[in-house]
Amino acid sequence: MSEVRLCARNELEEGAARGFQLGAHSVLAVVQDGQLHTYWNWCPHLGIELNFMPDQFLDDQAQFITCANHGALFEIESGECVSGPCHGEKLVAITHDIRDGDVWITLENAPA
Repeated sequence: MSEVRLCARNELEEGAARGFQLGAHSVLAVVQDGQLHTYWNWCPHLGIELNFMPDQFLDDQAQFITCANHGALFEIESGECVSGPCHGEKLVAITHDIRDGDVWITLENAPA
């Protein structure tokens, strides 16, 4: 288990998501209602990345994380799928910490 600096906290905008490539895996960070949420960029249905275009993770109203492949919708706060073929499953959350204005994540539980 190791920690990595993801970005400065002020680089993440309210109501927006951003993707980051970390070696073989991709991570997404989204801020909603002032709260930061971090997940592995991996859909539990097919085991593929959620997005086709860079940083395009949210639905049109920025209320849900969406899978571009089959339209599954995930709650931002919990990562739980509320609509789509993986209903009831969850995105894999990543533990994060904000220190000295930077977002640090703990690399563990990466999807296979």
